[in-house]
Amino acid sequence: MNSAPSTANLLTPGKKWGAVSLLLITTFFWGVTFTIVKEAIDRVDVFVFLSQRFLAAFLILLPVCLIRKRHFSLLALKQGALLGLFLFGSYAFQTLGLKFSTASNTGFLTGLNVVLVPIIGAFLFRQSIPRNVRWGVVFATPGLFLLCTNGTWMLNKGDPLTIVCAACVAMHLILTGEYTKTSDVTLLTTLQLGVVALLSISVARFGSQPVFVWHTGIFWTLMICVLFATVFAFVVQTSMQRFIPPSQTALIFCMEPVFAAGYAYWAIHERLGLFGFLGAVLILTGMILSEVSFTNRGSDKAGRF
Repeated sequence: MNSAPSTANLLTPGKKWGAVSLLLITTFFWGVTFTIVKEAIDRVDVFVFLSQRFLAAFLILLPVCLIRKRHFSLLALKQGALLGLFLFGSYAFQTLGLKFSTASNTGFLTGLNVVLVPIIGAFLFRQSIPRNVRWGVVFATPGLFLLCTNGTWMLNKGDPLTIVCAACVAMHLILTGEYTKTSDVTLLTTLQLGVVALLSISVARFGSQPVFVWHTGIFWTLMICVLFATVFAFVVQTSMQRFIPPSQTALIFCMEPVFAAGYAYWAIHERLGLFGFLGAVLILTGMILSEVSFTNRGSDKAGRF
C-alpha cells in the first residue's frame, strides 16, 4: 500500500534544494557549536546550561506566538509538549550515556537515529522508504562509525542509554514531520523549547544546582547557542520538515559530526585521521545519495521495512 503524495513530492527541485540547504546550515551550527558547548559544560553543570539556553530561546519566540495567538490550539499544545519531551530525552540520555561511556561511542550511537527513523516511520506511520534513502543509510552508517570511533569499538555500560537517546532523536524527527502538517510551525517550536527548558530546570534544581546564576565565562557561548543553534536551528528544522521527509532529514543531520570535526581541526587543530576522513566521505556520499531520485521500473520499488 502506497502512502498519499507528501508535501516534499510537490516541491520544485529548486525549492527542495533550498530546504535541504537550510537544514545543512542548521546542521553546520550544531556541528561548530559542539566544541564551544563542550568547553562551557566544563565550567557549569550541563542541565544549568541547557536550562539557560532553552529558557532564553523560549522567551525570544514567545512574543511571536502571543502576537499570532490565533494559531493556538489544544492540539498544538499537546504536540509541542510531546516534541519537547522527546527533545529533552535526547539531551538527557546523551548526557547520561556520555557519563558512563566514551565520546566516540556516544557520537556513533546517537547518529544511529539515521537507521531508526526509517524503521520506526515504516512501522508506526506506514511511511514508504525510497531506494535512495536506503542507499543513503547504507553509506552513512559505516561513515558514522569510522568518523566517531576511528574504526575501534569497546562496549561500555552507558551505551544502552545512548541508544535510548538515538530513539528519542528519531521520534522527535518523525513526529515533527507529522505535526507540522496540522499545527503552526512557530507555535510548535516555541512550545517544545519551553518544555525542554522546564524539564532542564527541574533536573538542575533536583541536583541542587542554581539555575538563575550569571556565568560571565559562558556568556558568548550561550548567546551563540541560543540565537543560532536553538532559535534559528529549531525554527528551520520544524519549518523545513514540512517539505523534507524525516528519513532524509536524519541523513542530512549526519553531517553534524563532519562539521564538528572540521571546526575542531580549524579552531583547535584536532586531527581527523584516515578513518575519520573516510567516514566523513561516506556520510557525505550517503547524504547526496538520499537526494538522488532513482528511476523505478515496473512495480513500486521504494518498499518498506
